[in-house]
Parts: sequence; C-alpha cells; structure tokens
Amino acid sequence: MSKYQIGPVPDQVDPALAQGFDGIEIATIGHFRHRGFVSHRLRPIAPVPDLIVGTAFTVAIPATDSTLLHHAISSVRPGDVLVIDRLGDTRHACLGGGVAFAAKTAGAVAVILDGPCTDADEIIEVGLPVFCTGISPITTRLNDLGGAMNLPVSCGGVPVMPGDLVLMDACGALIVPPDEVNDLLTEAQARQARAGRNHDRIAAGEKLGDLSGASKMVNAAG
Repeated sequence: MSKYQIGPVPDQVDPALAQGFDGIEIATIGHFRHRGFVSHRLRPIAPVPDLIVGTAFTVAIPATDSTLLHHAISSVRPGDVLVIDRLGDTRHACLGGGVAFAAKTAGAVAVILDGPCTDADEIIEVGLPVFCTGISPITTRLNDLGGAMNLPVSCGGVPVMPGDLVLMDACGALIVPPDEVNDLLTEAQARQARAGRNHDRIAAGEKLGDLSGASKMVNAAG
C-alpha cells in the first residue's frame, strides 16, 4: 500500500447555492444547529470581515512532514477551502508565507488548519484567511512520510469529507455535508431575516426578558 492515499477530487459547491449564504452569520446558524462547528481553539489570524463560503479540499499530514500539502496545492481549485488535519501534531507549522502564497495563487479562498501556522504577517499580507491554533516558529519539512488527500479527515473536532460546504466568519467555522445544505440554507435565511427585530422595542424601553419570554418562565417558577 502506498504511503500516500489520494482520493478523487470532489465536486465543488454550486456557486448559486453558495451565494444564498450572503448576509448570513454563522452565529445565526448556531441558534438551531449543533453539529459541524469547528472548535473555538481554531481562530482566524486576522479579522474576517465577510462570510467565506467554499468547498472542502482535505489533506492529512503527519508530524514534521508537509510533502503532501505541497503536492495538494497543485490540485486546489478556485473556491476551495484547504482543510488540513495535522494528525495530532501541535508543534510544527506546515503553513507559512510561501505556502499561503501558493495556495492563494491556486485559488484557495481560505485554510482551516488543526495546528499552528508561521509567518503570520506574511500570510496576512498574502490575503489568505487562515483559521489555526496559533503560531509556531518550528516548521515542517519535505520528509516524505506520507499522508492522505481528498479523503475523510478530522479538523477542530469535526469530521470533514472532501466536497463538504465550509462556512467561515468572525465567529468561527462550520462544516456541512452537501445533502444538508439546502435545508440549512432555508432555515438560516429565515432566522437571519428575524435577527435584530427587537432592537427598536428595547431602545424604546421594553425589556429583553419580557420580549423573549424568559421573565415569564422565571416568575412562573416562583
């Protein structure tokens, strides 16, 4: 068996469907969904002003090795989010300014990395949004140890399949299987349309507990 396991390149998320998420906040989805949210340990290295929508392109690389990541970037397409499983390694940074530049040039819209990056200032200058666990000066090498590409991975405590929908904004990142996207979008649009509906009433003096029904529950409990 080859030490490099390569799966088929996944279909990309329909651009029209992706566009339907414009204006939707991931925190809005968090009001009704509990699965697929990447751990808050993975944070953006720079502010994320707008929602990022893309297709998961998965890579799993071990320990000190980034050989397969360099190879994978040759296959990344415009609209892909590079999702990198570090297989438990928390010490070595596989992503820095040079790799980020190559990924951005290939068309990657973002990276989710379950481990540290390096050269954060350079990555920010490149303009590639990156969610990761932090910064490390210790980097990977081309050690030819093996890995997996476009096969199931785990990132931030979430199982990720190649071709999954990836949503990212300032509040976090969410992974959604393709067969759940339509229902998710319908509910998210309806919830987002109701967001902020009580602002004017609170500004006019009404109380949040009365509007939400929380005060009624507390008073009923005696």
